[in-house]
Amino acid sequence: MIHLKWANNPTIKQVKCIHTNAAKYVVDRMLTVGKIYDVKNETEDFYFVIDNSGKVGGYYKEYFEEI
Repeated sequence: MIHLKWANNPTIKQVKCIHTNAAKYVVDRMLTVGKIYDVKNETEDFYFVIDNSGKVGGYYKEYFEEI
């Protein structure tokens, strides 16, 4: 259950949200276009960021650009 500690981990990098156009999921409630998010963990396809809810959420990398 390492994912429970991710919010307290140091930030790996920061990314900027470039769009919230999701085909299946409701992303626009948790991400804001133009906002910069702290990345707490990263996989091949996902960034795990502290989203607008204040919790860590996993999102496809296509929603972000590295800054």
